[in-house]
Amino acid sequence: MDPVIFSTSIASDLKKVLSGISFSQLFVLTDQNTEQHCLPKLKSIFPSDTVFKTVSAGEKNKNLSTCTDIWSAMTKAALDRKALFINIGGGVIGDMGGFCASIYKRGIRFINIPTTLLSQVDASVGGKLGVDFEGLKNHLGTFNEPETVMISTEFLTTLPEEELRSGYAEIIKHGLIQDKSYFENLSIENWENQNWMELIQHSVGIKKQVVTSDPKEAGLRKVLNYGHTIGHAFESHFLDGPKHLLHGEAIAIGMICEGYLSHKKLNLSANELNIINKTFLSIYGKISFAESDFGPILDLCLQDKKNEGSVLMFSLLKKIGDCSYNIPVSRDEIKEAILYYQNLDLS
Repeated sequence: MDPVIFSTSIASDLKKVLSGISFSQLFVLTDQNTEQHCLPKLKSIFPSDTVFKTVSAGEKNKNLSTCTDIWSAMTKAALDRKALFINIGGGVIGDMGGFCASIYKRGIRFINIPTTLLSQVDASVGGKLGVDFEGLKNHLGTFNEPETVMISTEFLTTLPEEELRSGYAEIIKHGLIQDKSYFENLSIENWENQNWMELIQHSVGIKKQVVTSDPKEAGLRKVLNYGHTIGHAFESHFLDGPKHLLHGEAIAIGMICEGYLSHKKLNLSANELNIINKTFLSIYGKISFAESDFGPILDLCLQDKKNEGSVLMFSLLKKIGDCSYNIPVSRDEIKEAILYYQNLDLS
């Protein structure tokens, strides 16, 4: 079976996939949003004894408490080890549902049907699964590949614009780290009107190439984390407050900050740094934050999974399209990068 299926007719394609898999029972996980907007596109093809479970939407619910609720539903339905788990949702559902499937009875098979642009270009490939723990993003998790991932742009029409914009940040990142011409051809002025399937296929191709060469993130795969050390810290810090940031919005901040660090430590040219800044500021704008936010954000950077002991290890750009990894960065340098972002002029 293809590890990734790009579908133009998701219901009929999923029906074909299910007809080729032997399973004792189906368990389908959605959140409140995908239950309402996405599940109706597929529900008619599921067997009558399918178990449906819906959880609360959003990153703040990606935790062990929600996992316990899912595992309880699986146990109540008496799922055995030949059951098949289907995740219909964005990155939160894919990460958490895959994690729950991988832990239940030491692991049952699962299929991911990512419904957001972010999950289609990012979380759909690489087998990373997990949940947040004590305010730390993806702190608990494992690597496990789904039976298949089914990607359809049919779901993108259900998304609000800010969710599309969030996913677009990862597309931009793929160009910055691996493919300069891809980055240069991405639209900034009219970013919301594009051939999404073409971009998704290209981005998935970039990520798949990186992940295949380094499945457990021992080396090259770390380049996919460009913008994420500082970006995840912003995302986690503002998770419950009025400045709540979507993943892509936080990563956009991280890519500007880490672009500055790339300029300082790897001689990324001032011209390319300005191009990066202009790209993200024009699409994502800029958030303001207080001096009191600095300490907690810096502390969250120290929890990044790429760090080695007390040394903070970053993936930074030598130039657009060429990313290095395992670059040590001090706490003071991170603060300097965040101050750089804070002082940027939007005009």
